[in-house]
Amino acid sequence: MREPVDVRRTRILAVVHARGAVKVSALASELEVSMVTLRRDVEELARTGMLRRGHGVVRPMGDTGPTTPVPAARSGEPVGAGAAVGLVVPERHSYLYETLHGARTALEEAGARITLHIAPQMAGAERPQVERALAAGVRGLLIAPRWRSAAGEEADYGWLAEVGVPTVMMERRPRSGSVLHAMDTVCSDHWYGIHLAVDHLVSLGHRRLVLAARNDSPTARSIRAAFAEIAAARPEVEEWSVVLSSPNAGPGEPGTLEEAPDLTAHLRERRVTGAVLHGDEDALMLVQRMTENGIGVPRDCSVVAYDDVVAALASTSLTAVSPPRAEIGRAAAELLLYRLGQPAGTTGPVRRTELLPRLEVRGSTRALPGPAD
Repeated sequence: MREPVDVRRTRILAVVHARGAVKVSALASELEVSMVTLRRDVEELARTGMLRRGHGVVRPMGDTGPTTPVPAARSGEPVGAGAAVGLVVPERHSYLYETLHGARTALEEAGARITLHIAPQMAGAERPQVERALAAGVRGLLIAPRWRSAAGEEADYGWLAEVGVPTVMMERRPRSGSVLHAMDTVCSDHWYGIHLAVDHLVSLGHRRLVLAARNDSPTARSIRAAFAEIAAARPEVEEWSVVLSSPNAGPGEPGTLEEAPDLTAHLRERRVTGAVLHGDEDALMLVQRMTENGIGVPRDCSVVAYDDVVAALASTSLTAVSPPRAEIGRAAAELLLYRLGQPAGTTGPVRRTELLPRLEVRGSTRALPGPAD
């Protein structure tokens, strides 16, 4: 699927802000886009004042060459005047990049200097990025680890608990009772998001449902658990199932095996009329495959996507659960700024904030026809 322009430009900004000066040729190769496309994006980003363009090189705004990191301020001092805050997010994760931009807005309004660190797609990639940020003198951290598996998540708990600066986790909720239970977190309420999806389908008369979901992130694991709980508790639901959305969507757990079924065959065998598909790109591909195999959306099967990053761009715009991505980032940044503004030695109660997703109803769902129809 062709990457949306705004997502691609967000990736460009993320790399440039993380590394400072970057050669245009190297940037095009890393992001896997043509030089023509990249130059066009760079020109537009420079025109709107989001980065600086030189001879074959792009830099963050305000960066004219190597600089000395701003020393970390003491807790309780004003956050402005260039005090540094570290943001750590996974690479190639358009969902979390929108969260990042929400955080960036709040931090820039407060006068904080942002140092962005992109964690590669490998186990344990966040720790070196956090250590690099701490070595540069950041006063606080906003972090969203990739955590492809629950085991990988647990492996990070120990060192994350010892970072030594105020830290707020975005779109991640560590296991209850773990050493990170008392860390500030700001998350979407994915249970409520799945409730919205199931309730919408049930209200339209659908009684046989499936969730085709990823299994390689904390969000995916939350969505799967919520669907199983909610579908089992709804007396209207006659049958439900959970399957893997695509072969590269997991599983994230070591030693486990979960094959992605032929969804169209699964829909026919189970006589499914309502499907929830996570995430957006997988949803678009699955809907395309369903259509190619004679299953009309929403004629034969109503579809609700989960993420709403690009769901509206489908040929039939997909009804979607839309988590408040930018608002998550802003709320996390505001919480971190509050922590940084407290006098030394002052903590206060830990905050575990949840924001509710909303349902965007579009053209991929309809009421199940009755016998007369």
